[in-house]
Formats: sequence, C-alpha cells, structure tokens
Amino acid sequence: MRGKHPLSVTIIDLEKNKVKKLKEIRWHGRGGQGAWTASEILAKAAILEGKYIQSFPEFGPERMGAPVNSYTRISEEPINLHCSVYNPDIVVVLDPTLLKTVPVTKGLKENGALIVNTKVSPAEIRKKLDLKTGKVWTVPATEIAIRILGRPITNTAMIGAVARATHIVSLESIEKATNKRFPPNLAEKNIPIIKEAYKEARTG
Repeated sequence: MRGKHPLSVTIIDLEKNKVKKLKEIRWHGRGGQGAWTASEILAKAAILEGKYIQSFPEFGPERMGAPVNSYTRISEEPINLHCSVYNPDIVVVLDPTLLKTVPVTKGLKENGALIVNTKVSPAEIRKKLDLKTGKVWTVPATEIAIRILGRPITNTAMIGAVARATHIVSLESIEKATNKRFPPNLAEKNIPIIKEAYKEARTG
C-alpha cells in the first residue's frame, strides 16, 4: 500500500486544525424571547476580539411563543460553511419547557456543552435527557432577569452563562458588544443581568 504524500497529510492536518478552531452554537428559544439577539451580541463580542463569525436565525413559520432556533459560528480562521448548525459544540436553551418538546441535544458533540435556563441542578438535567457525555450547565436566568430587570427576559442572561461555560469570548467584550447593540438605557439594565448569570452558572 502506498504511503500518503506529505503534502496531502499537511492539507488534511490544516483542515483538522481549522475545524478545531471553529465553534458552533445552536440557540433554542421561543418566538419573542430574543435568541437571535443573543446570538448577535455574542458574535459582535467575538468580532471585537478579532475573530470570524456568523450569526443567523432559522427562518420559518415562526410566531410568538413557537420554538425557534438561532445559530452562531465563531472561529479564529475564515468560515467557509453556509448552512444550519447540525453538530453544535454548544447548545443553549432559553426556555426550559422546550426540553419536553424539542430534541435540543440532537447532534451535540460528545465533548460539547449544554447550557439550560433552569433552577434545577446540572445532574438533574443530565439524567432527564439521558446525557452520557459532555458538560451540562444550568443558570436560573428567568429569576435573575426578574430580580434585576423586573421582566422574564432571559436572552442576555444566557450570554453570560455561555461566557462562563465556554470562555469563547470575554465578559469585557460582551459588555462592549451589549453597549453597541442596545441604547444606553437598555444596556445599563442588561449588563448586570449578564454579569450575574456569569456568576451563577454552574456545572456538575
């Protein structure tokens, strides 16, 4: 059997390294909960750190309260993919009721991370979804938002949890991106939510 040409090996290795540097995130929420806004803010934070990004929703017959998906890709190399995220490194669930009706972990990589807005422990979520591998994180995003904002708006809280669970971007970059995305009065209300969720996110 012939050995592989050294150039072929080099090209394959380079492609593998590009894949390693690419992180794909799938957001699960309901219409009106701001999953795409969360995706955009995270993407803008990555841009501030000199990274390449994609951020887009999955369009369909969405209506207020219906399940929706949004996607984020973050990479240290240019991104050549132009499709939905089928094998995410990270899955973020804004609404815990979706765990009963949507296969949120479908395609999640073995070493991936699931981040859920819930008061229950990561161990309970792991057992409920029968997850054998990967990391499970939980954060009481709804309670944090009500406590700080007075409304159950969970999207910005989940950005803080993503930052804590993955370190994909810094909290400082997220704060700057939030200031760019929202007018000052809204940014001032949401940044404390992000920071509190960062502190309260837990794994197990």
